[in-house]
Order: sequence, then structure tokens, then C-alpha cells
Amino acid sequence: MRNIIVILFFCTFFTSHAQYKLKFSYDPLTGNQVVRELCLGCQVTGRPAKEVKEIEALTQEDLLKFSPDDIISYYPNPVKEELFLKWELADQNLVTSIQIYNISGQVLKNYSDTKANSINIPFQDYSSGVYLVQLNYDKGNSKTIKIIKK
Repeated sequence: MRNIIVILFFCTFFTSHAQYKLKFSYDPLTGNQVVRELCLGCQVTGRPAKEVKEIEALTQEDLLKFSPDDIISYYPNPVKEELFLKWELADQNLVTSIQIYNISGQVLKNYSDTKANSINIPFQDYSSGVYLVQLNYDKGNSKTIKIIKK
């Protein structure tokens, strides 16, 4: 009886780590699985961590725009903690206010002091989802940016 319990224990141990013993190979063109094999005695290797781009100074290539000739640029999207928003004065059309909306249209934050041509908007207190950032101009027109919060 004792031998059966020991055998059951070892069988349970070996089958509980079965996900580490399967290796998969994929077709590089289509991404379909082509080979699934059982690998006993293999080393468990995790996926390499994705390299994180360290930013020492924000460059013009990092900024996102609607179009190449647009005057509004922002970074990053998707955002985790802060959104950097920068705009240029065009045709004496000043940015008078900036509103942050959730996807249902509720105003979450209003920035009316926009004397400078850039602003850092904190997003760390917001939950993950889609947000809209609307820039209102002096002449009555506005532009809206869709931001994804991770």
C-alpha cells in the first residue's frame, strides 16, 4: 500500500509540471503550430524580457502626430503614467483649454492654464481604457486625440 502511495505521489509530481515539458514550433510565415513534442529532461527556459527603451531626452522622432504637417504632438500612446502634450501656435490660434474625457463623454479633468506650449497630463490615477484629450482653441475650433491608458 505504501509503495502505491509513493508511486501516485511521483506521478502527480511529474504530471503537474507537464506544461514545462511541451515544446511548440510554429510556421514563420503563417504562425500556425507545426510541431508539438514532449521533451523530458529539458531545461525550463522562459521568454526573454522585452527590451524597454530608456528615454533620457524626448526627441522629435518620439512624438506622435496626426499628420506630418500637424502642430500637435504627444507621447507616449499607450500611456502608463504621464502624457506629454506639445503644440505650436498657428495663425495666432491659441490653445485656451484642454479637457480629458472618458469614453462615455464624462469630463474627468479640465486644464485652463495653457500659457505654455506643452503640458504633462498625469494618467496614473485613471483606470485602463480609452480616453479623449480635447484641445480647444481661441478661435472656437478644437482637436481631439484618442489616448489608450494601460
